[in-house]
Amino acid sequence: MIVLLEIKERLKLFYGKFAAPVDAGMKFCASLVALVLMNSNLGYLDKFKNPLVMAGLALFCAFVPYGVISVVLAAVLLGHIYAVSMECALLTGIFLVLVALLYYGLQPRDSYWLVLTPIAFALRIPFVIPLLAGLSGGLAGAIPVGCGVAVYYIMLYVKQNAGVLTNDAAVDITERYVQLIRTMMSNKEMMVMVAACAAGILVVYLIRLLSVDYAWILAIVFGSVSQMAVVFTGDYLFDVQISLQQLIVGTLFSLIVAGIYHFFVFAVDYSRTEYTQFEDDDYVYYVKAVPKVVVSKPDVRVQRINDPKKSRQGGHREREARS
Repeated sequence: MIVLLEIKERLKLFYGKFAAPVDAGMKFCASLVALVLMNSNLGYLDKFKNPLVMAGLALFCAFVPYGVISVVLAAVLLGHIYAVSMECALLTGIFLVLVALLYYGLQPRDSYWLVLTPIAFALRIPFVIPLLAGLSGGLAGAIPVGCGVAVYYIMLYVKQNAGVLTNDAAVDITERYVQLIRTMMSNKEMMVMVAACAAGILVVYLIRLLSVDYAWILAIVFGSVSQMAVVFTGDYLFDVQISLQQLIVGTLFSLIVAGIYHFFVFAVDYSRTEYTQFEDDDYVYYVKAVPKVVVSKPDVRVQRINDPKKSRQGGHREREARS
């Protein structure tokens, strides 16, 4: 445990000194992973599949806010979808614009959830994002996470129906729009996953605010259970086909990641909890103080021992100067 705490303190010091390059590196990696996954799942526009283009876009995203990263990735997504179906690209673009106008104009700081959620779904670890969003943010984080779920299922729909979308030129354009909207709105699996993510964020956020011991750990556990409960309920009510093995493995991995995040962000020692009370003219305050778990810096003292020969020489010179 002491070793882990020492590593934590060293990482905090390292991040404090090199925050800007670390943030840029994280943005670069997240953007590059998003582009690679997008091209591997869609990849209908050859220009964006060029490694130099992907590296250049990821490098640009490393030095801009997450809101701009969302715009860049949305442009790449729309380019791939447009290569398959103009109508689907138009509807997806309208959806993304509505998301930007209704939410990101007010709280752009949560834009990274919209980027990270499709990545987590593509990597088969969907429930890690709601846990982290509930631990680090507020209830408003359910909006970008839910939109990220919708973006993933739009990509999945285009991938699974690329041939149909490309060869439906004989169908009336109005009927095509209606069919696309009806298909996306009737996607029961997407609705269940949106509900599961929202329930996870809600449960984690409410429990971590409680004044009880191990609130964050309880929030992680009950948040994971609530997400699995919503998925099982959706499977029972709407016959949603979700792999049980994938669900369990993804949940266990999410618990591990959330536990690591809890250790590095909110590690406290409940055994040394203190309660105090004070008041002013209007209120009486009851305070619960829980100390953080930290490693005290070693008190290093250097004691200098003078050389006996140099001391005698110094004393001899001092006597000569007096004489």
